[in-house]
Amino acid sequence: MTLAPALTIDLADYADPRDAADVVALLDAYARDPMGGGAPLREEVKARLTGDLAANSHAFSMLARIDGEAVGLANCFMGYSTFAAAPLVNIHDFAVLPGHRGTGIGKALLAAIEAEALKRGACKVTLEVLSGNHPAKALYAAQGYGDYQLDPASGHALFWQKRLT
Repeated sequence: MTLAPALTIDLADYADPRDAADVVALLDAYARDPMGGGAPLREEVKARLTGDLAANSHAFSMLARIDGEAVGLANCFMGYSTFAAAPLVNIHDFAVLPGHRGTGIGKALLAAIEAEALKRGACKVTLEVLSGNHPAKALYAAQGYGDYQLDPASGHALFWQKRLT
């Protein structure tokens, strides 16, 4: 009899060497993916990442592991909804390794983030997704996420940026 692999999802401990290495490795794998930009993380980013996250009281990361192997990551940040006068959670990075996509890990990772957000008193979870990332959009939509709008006549919100460095 073959046993199903054991999926665990836990908060990363940035001070734990294994968790820190897994956060960096998974984020680097995501950065190398076409949907993450297609380029590896710079060495100075890898060296600073988990220390910077640990120093940011608004940051938390969730690690998904199958039988102990890190296969999924979500880097999240607490924010604040002025319209609800309540905290919110923004999923800044969300990745599942290519060989494990389509197996339910993303769905389980989103559920774990939502449970953590509720523990922290958040009123909502936000995220950004590339318009051409159809598998991710399908996952998010199936879990109840959708584009943001206040009034349909005004259109939906767009995520813009201006690089400062």
